[in-house]
Amino acid sequence: MSKSTPLTSGKEPAKEKTAPKSMKYIIGGASGMGATMVVQPLDLIKNRMQIAGAGSGKKEFRNSFHCIQTVVSKEGPLALYQGISAALLRQATYTTGRLGMYTTLNEEYKERFQRDPNVIASMVMGVAAGAVGAFIGTPAEVALVRMTSDGRLPVAERRNYSNVFNALTRMTREEGLTALWRGCVPTMGRAMVVNMTQLASYSQFKTYFRTGPLKMDEGIKLHFCASMLSGLLTTIASMPLDIAKTRIQNMKTIDGKPEYKGTVDVLLRVIRQEGVFSLWKGFTPYYFRLGPHTVLTFILMEQLNHGFNKYVLGVEKRGSGL
Repeated sequence: MSKSTPLTSGKEPAKEKTAPKSMKYIIGGASGMGATMVVQPLDLIKNRMQIAGAGSGKKEFRNSFHCIQTVVSKEGPLALYQGISAALLRQATYTTGRLGMYTTLNEEYKERFQRDPNVIASMVMGVAAGAVGAFIGTPAEVALVRMTSDGRLPVAERRNYSNVFNALTRMTREEGLTALWRGCVPTMGRAMVVNMTQLASYSQFKTYFRTGPLKMDEGIKLHFCASMLSGLLTTIASMPLDIAKTRIQNMKTIDGKPEYKGTVDVLLRVIRQEGVFSLWKGFTPYYFRLGPHTVLTFILMEQLNHGFNKYVLGVEKRGSGL
């Protein structure tokens, strides 16, 4: 009886090298911090315009350019970078969390279903990523709003934080630990709207430009077009919540009574005292801050991912997973 020869199994195909999940978070945060170094002056102008007229309805600035001129003439050109330490910490927490989580969820979806996420799936992932990132980033957000707004206050009322860590330490000591999460609800609400709109629309625009009539190749041109349209939609959708967040985080408590009761109170008072279109006050600096920030963040993220894949993993894999 002859022995049957065992079947020799060939080598299993090598599994495609992919970046570790931790790199998704690191690259996300680094992309946001790089973009912030460029657009920080516009964030300061946006905050100043949103706070201007609070309570009185008095128009402090004629337009964005008048606001820039006023800040530079009264405080000097370096004042446009007031709060940069808080802005960078915000990106290191908020953007790291939201982009890292969204990219991870996006890739998990593609692996499981073997297709690009549809609009609803992209929106759900954006909402989840935004809520988590915003909660982590709220302390830096509060410090950023206060530091960028300090220069418009009378000298006697200024907080004069020296840097973001001084701001966080003093807030905890003077107002209690919960002050670090002041405005957390509108911040998370805004982030959920921003991420639902920004990340989902970026993914959808990118898919459309790549697979639709234009047949764009993966690259900077595709990333630029998708991110500019994404930034415009995000600005329109998120500005009312952003103005509520900014005013709550900048408010002072007088005789134990806060200036605003909550998000709805801010929105109603803005409409009543300043008009409904004041909910989009600072639209120009907001869009010209969010648009380039969106473009730079996504382009940096795509390029950093490509560089990591090529030079560290040794694979020619383009794209960030979005």
